[in-house]
Formats: sequence, structure tokens, C-alpha cells
Amino acid sequence: MLTWKSLTDMAQVDTIREEESYHVPCLIFKHSTRCSISTTAKARLERTWQLAPHHVHTYYLDLLNHRPISNHIVETFGVQHESPQVLLIIKGECVYDESHNAISANDILTEVQQNN
Repeated sequence: MLTWKSLTDMAQVDTIREEESYHVPCLIFKHSTRCSISTTAKARLERTWQLAPHHVHTYYLDLLNHRPISNHIVETFGVQHESPQVLLIIKGECVYDESHNAISANDILTEVQQNN
């Protein structure tokens, strides 16, 4: 089951990078609530998710309400902004990022297994 934690503060991104991702992989889903592609990608990810909450912490970023946090993610992890987009953070590094219809729960699972 996928349980989202809301990303609402830039300090959360720093905590993910500096602390949390060293204990458990962290997934950030950047979502535009007005975009049908983003809604579809989120629903597909939720439907096909296989990892328990204690295996991966999952964060949800509402881009329309928190664009500065998205910009901070771009700067922190050195990825290009996309929407929708997922980033998998392990040991302070973004080991996987994907966007749009290429977002895949199976690919995320593979990355978690290979990088843990």
C-alpha cells in the first residue's frame, strides 16, 4: 500500500537528503493537480505499488502550491524539472528519476533492490 507524506517545507527535502534516505529509500512524486497525465501517472503508481511503507517512504509534492520546493529539489539533486516526476533518493543521492508515462512501480522496485 502506498501512503503519501506531503512535502510542504524545503527543510523536509534537506532531511530526506541528509538523514532519512540513509535509513530507508525515499520516493518523491512531483504532481501537478491540474494535469491529467500527472493524475494518470499517480493513479497507475498507486495501483501497481508493491513495497510496504517501512521499505520506502513516499512523499507527495503538490507543484501548484509548492513550486519553490520543486525548485529546491532540482538544485539539491541535480535533476531537470518534469511534471509528473518521481525521484528515488537513497543515501542522499537521486538514484532514479523518471517522468510522465515512463514512471513505473516495477522500475522503482528494481532500483530499491539494486541500491539497498
